[in-house]
Amino acid sequence: MIQCKDCELCEMGPDGRRTFKCDPFVNIKEAECIAKWQLIRLDMLVANYQRMLKWYDKLAPLQDKMFKYMKREIEDIDESEGWKLEEEEEENK
Repeated sequence: MIQCKDCELCEMGPDGRRTFKCDPFVNIKEAECIAKWQLIRLDMLVANYQRMLKWYDKLAPLQDKMFKYMKREIEDIDESEGWKLEEEEEENK
């Protein structure tokens, strides 16, 4: 099995990051390359998901404040329109 570092489709950057030029639909050298490519993509998905969760954690306090404010507004509207319900109940009697 060829190692990615030895493949001509892998380039090492000055900071040590690897850039893969392989495409599983076009230029895969070995069958194991597909499994490696899948692992790389899965790792990217997990990293993006973790970033999204951190972002949601930052938004959670703001969401709580918004929900409390909206609940208060809805309760105020219900309270201010309570007289309409009282009139309808009197008419139905």
